[in-house]
This record gives sequence, C-alpha cells and structure tokens, in this order.
Amino acid sequence: MSAQDSNYGEKEARAGLEAPLPPLATFPNQYSNYEIKIEIPEYTSVCPKTGLPDFGKITIWYVPNKSCLELKSLKMYILGYRNLGIFYENAVNRILEDVVAACQPKRARVVGEFNPRGGISSVIEASYPREEEIKKT
Repeated sequence: MSAQDSNYGEKEARAGLEAPLPPLATFPNQYSNYEIKIEIPEYTSVCPKTGLPDFGKITIWYVPNKSCLELKSLKMYILGYRNLGIFYENAVNRILEDVVAACQPKRARVVGEFNPRGGISSVIEASYPREEEIKKT
C-alpha cells in the first residue's frame, strides 16, 4: 500500500455533511438567560472509510433565545447518525450547525467524547457563535 492509498480524500472528508437527517423540532421559549444541557450517552455512527462503528457521548449546551429544542425530535435526529458514515469532527460541527439552524440560540456548544479505537480517544468541541462570526461583528 502506498502512502497515497492510505490518505483520506475529499469524499471521506465531506461524508455525512449533506446526508438527510430527521428534522429538529422546537417549541416557544418562556424564559430568558438560562442554559440547557442535553447529554446523549449513546451516540453511534460509522467511519466513512472503514465502515467500523464509532461510539461516544454528545453533550449539547445552549442558551435559548425564542425557542427550545424538542427532545423527541432530537432523539430521532441523533438516531439518524447510527448508520451514517461521518468523521467525529464533521458530526460535532454538523450537530452544532443543525441545532443553531433549528432554534437560533444566543450561544451553543457541542462536545463529542468518543470511545477509544486503537488506543486513541478523541474529544471534539464546537461553539456558536463561531470565532469567524465574532471577528466580523
């Protein structure tokens, strides 16, 4: 196997980013200036290159603005990742983007703590507003 054969290409790098997932529903928020923390300890997906399963814990923190995430729809959305080929980094960032699009929070953060594979574990964190968005304002 050459070094080129072991590299991941654009196909794997973008895997799962455009895949259809169940929609996230919301309900009107009744309060202001509080934080919601949602823990999902049984997240699963698959590696887009090897097809091997990935397991981890996803934690979503957000400060709601006008709406809150409805948990049953969030459960169905997360289950949509079960057979989806997607890298950890893409999954965490996509979850953040989908949460922000659904409920437009004041602030949000998604952390993925993934189980070790081959003796290596990963923790991926993404926050909203994004650093680039802060610099623009």
